[in-house]
Amino acid sequence: MRWWTWSLRAPAFTPTEVRSMARRRRLLPPLAALTLSVVAALSMVSAQPTAGDAQTPSAPGASGSAPIAPAVPATAPPLPANDSAASGAPAEQPAAAAPLPPGPTSTPAAVPSPAVPAVLQAPPPTATWFHRHHHAKQQPWVAAANPMAVDAGLEILAKGGRAVDAAVAVQAMLGLVEPQSSGVAGGAFLMYFDAHTGKLTAFDGREKAPAAAQPDMFLDEHGKPLPYVEAVRSGRSTGVPGVMAMLFTAHRQLGTVPWKDLFQPAIRAASQGFRVPARLAMFLGEGSPFPPTNEVRMLFSRPDGEPLEEGDLFRNPEYARTLQRLAQEGPRALSEGEIADKIMRATHQPPLPGTMVLSDLSSYRADWTEPVCRPFHGYTVCVPPPPSSGVSLLEMLEMLDHTDIANRSPSDPQAWFLFAQASRLMYADRDRYVADPHFVHVPVERLLDPAYVRLRVQLIGEHAGAPPPPGDIPVPRGHDATAESAGTSHLVVVDADGDVVSMTTTVESIFGSGRTVAGFVLNNQLTDFSFVPSEGGQPVANAVHGGKRPRSSMAPVIVVDHTGDFVAALGSPGGNAILEYNAKTLVGLLAWKLSLKQAIELPNLIARGDTFSGEIARFSPALLAGLRERGIELKPGHAENSGLHGVVRLADGSYEGAADSRREGVARTLAPARAPGKHAAAR
Repeated sequence: MRWWTWSLRAPAFTPTEVRSMARRRRLLPPLAALTLSVVAALSMVSAQPTAGDAQTPSAPGASGSAPIAPAVPATAPPLPANDSAASGAPAEQPAAAAPLPPGPTSTPAAVPSPAVPAVLQAPPPTATWFHRHHHAKQQPWVAAANPMAVDAGLEILAKGGRAVDAAVAVQAMLGLVEPQSSGVAGGAFLMYFDAHTGKLTAFDGREKAPAAAQPDMFLDEHGKPLPYVEAVRSGRSTGVPGVMAMLFTAHRQLGTVPWKDLFQPAIRAASQGFRVPARLAMFLGEGSPFPPTNEVRMLFSRPDGEPLEEGDLFRNPEYARTLQRLAQEGPRALSEGEIADKIMRATHQPPLPGTMVLSDLSSYRADWTEPVCRPFHGYTVCVPPPPSSGVSLLEMLEMLDHTDIANRSPSDPQAWFLFAQASRLMYADRDRYVADPHFVHVPVERLLDPAYVRLRVQLIGEHAGAPPPPGDIPVPRGHDATAESAGTSHLVVVDADGDVVSMTTTVESIFGSGRTVAGFVLNNQLTDFSFVPSEGGQPVANAVHGGKRPRSSMAPVIVVDHTGDFVAALGSPGGNAILEYNAKTLVGLLAWKLSLKQAIELPNLIARGDTFSGEIARFSPALLAGLRERGIELKPGHAENSGLHGVVRLADGSYEGAADSRREGVARTLAPARAPGKHAAAR
């Protein structure tokens, strides 16, 4: 019983340690259990903060340790009353005029600067291991891009599965019913919140370049970048798949349902057939923005060879057999044996054959890392570290926290002007500095340093001008030439214990490389590298290199409050626009006090470089005119189709999900519909 003497401020425990301690606690005799209760009660008193309490340094991230952060505020601003039925434009609020923020030498008094909550490193002063995160059992939620995928996740949760278990089932089903966006041969980033310990973990399942990949692999014989479609539809565009290895790693640490059982819903649907959804039929049809290859048309066709149409019953027995092998063998099913050989043959076919070999597949390992977290409007937003672009999302939110956007409303053109300008600054930095940190230095701490952020905010100005340059960071980098496709999918799972998964997953372009193997499509993730490896003698951060992960815009989000309790999880597909979709939703939810559904349904505005695009029909004429006066002329038709999914925690400890009406996604629970309530922080 020596563990009784551990510090009441012990570090956050791993799930394995927690389960071990729980077992030991159950074995204690009654007197020892009573003593433990007394210790727990004393800990609640002794853990209250005093004037002498020191500030807690943040945990080391992808690029080193963060400096000691200022104290967390005692309370976070309340989230709004929830309104799951509200899917239209939010009600107008009076816009309070306020000056632009002061320069970098002063700190705006109205802008909160909460620290990363100490629970990310150790339990906060107001909560100890003995009494925090003992939430009552709740009905689970799943939000994903297709109703069948949601039902697959709920089926696993109904059997007592945890969030990671359900995520495996959802991904397996998405590869069947939404193969144009994600699949078993793709990659993903996953954020996980453990409700018992308050610990956040990031899993990196991003694809890797084969070891023999060369920096000039996307240049023609004259040293010019290949046409984008030609590069995508090539053998060399496919990276080493990572999503199944990542999910297997996460499940081994955090799952409870046997791995082999998680694929049964998708195996059943692939074998018996499912009704073709509208989006899949659209991308297979003549009107697709990225016409499918003959291989894709042959795989996804009627028995007579005609293209599938919405409502057709489609069976994919090849995919069912692949899932059966994955269920029995784990990710080795894709890296060894028959399927691996087929992947090799497919990627080595002309035109532009690739260099992937079996050792590339068998040597892939998913990374289990610390997330990157920063404050926004009294909450803490957490994302995966690079090569995810989540750090850029945090930079944008930090910039907006130094403006008066929270005092404005969704109907105020100045609010959207601030959003657009911060977005342009964020992309300028992202494109220059963010890449795979295993191969280049990514200045994460500098990009998120408050003094640096204030310097960037000064460039917002009052009128949109020329594209802003990247910030002055002493890291030699060339101009990036990366083009990203607007594919991808997202899912959120909350289980009965309150554990949460927020996961963004992709095969990159529509139907990936257009090459098919064993009932699924191969990714084209390597076209997420910069086609031009250097500029002006300086290396490009996101240049191709053997074994390197390409930079990704995928940035699944989890938000926690000042005590480290879960508040929200969300994310979206959409290529490089993902960052703005997520930022828009977080501003709406946390700063403008909208419900999650209202925040998701806000109009999309994409501002990068000298391009401004948006959902013209969703903005009022007065707002469009106000943006025009500020130098922003929105144009339609560029990466505006978000697919946001999310779940929020309500004040009574229950949860509520929401899905983007722009796509087919839904958010469902095992429980009957409940009355709307207030969000978690509105106490």
